[in-house]
Amino acid sequence: MSLIHTLQRFDKPREKLLEKGPQSLRSYELLAVLLGSGTQGKDVIKLSKEIEKIFESDFEGLSLERLTAIHGLGDAKAMQILSAIELSRRYLIKQNIKITSAADVHRELAAYVNKKQEHFIVMTLDGANHIIEKRVVFVGTLNQSLVHPREVFADAICDRAASIIIAHNHPSGQLIPSDADKRITRRLKEVADMVGIELLDHLILSREGYYSFDEEGML
Repeated sequence: MSLIHTLQRFDKPREKLLEKGPQSLRSYELLAVLLGSGTQGKDVIKLSKEIEKIFESDFEGLSLERLTAIHGLGDAKAMQILSAIELSRRYLIKQNIKITSAADVHRELAAYVNKKQEHFIVMTLDGANHIIEKRVVFVGTLNQSLVHPREVFADAICDRAASIIIAHNHPSGQLIPSDADKRITRRLKEVADMVGIELLDHLILSREGYYSFDEEGML
């Protein structure tokens, strides 16, 4: 494998980008540009190809821990990668995504099904059910006192959302809603009716699939 300093000028990622544009670069070359440099004993091309393998094997399960498990990739560079991905999700991937079913929500939130802690997510939608934003508002064991309507609806109001969908993962894999899940749903449904932002659904996510409060007639 050629080290980056032995490559011809037109084969180096940065020079290639300058001459031909980013669309001409392979995925590992884009990663090389993003990282800027490798580490002692491992040049940036080799490092980027190792990262690309993780992308190809489980992109949705990407995490800081998985990236930093690569020898030579520290917290700073791993965070650069995760930040670039999150920016892409916010400004490109989400554009004009329309939610038509609980299955659509499950697909959009697939990154959370393997989390080891519970994550409570609020998805805000416009009047045509296009995604405005997805936000994690709480991490930890859910209960009614911790999941406060203020955190759920504050951003929805700022987004001028017509509706929201809430979701949380069950690390245990169980898809049966707990009593706490039911109480939280009822409370948020009451607040949604008061503020005029419709609560369309509450999904429980796991590796086994999803449970939809709306589909089960629980809203």
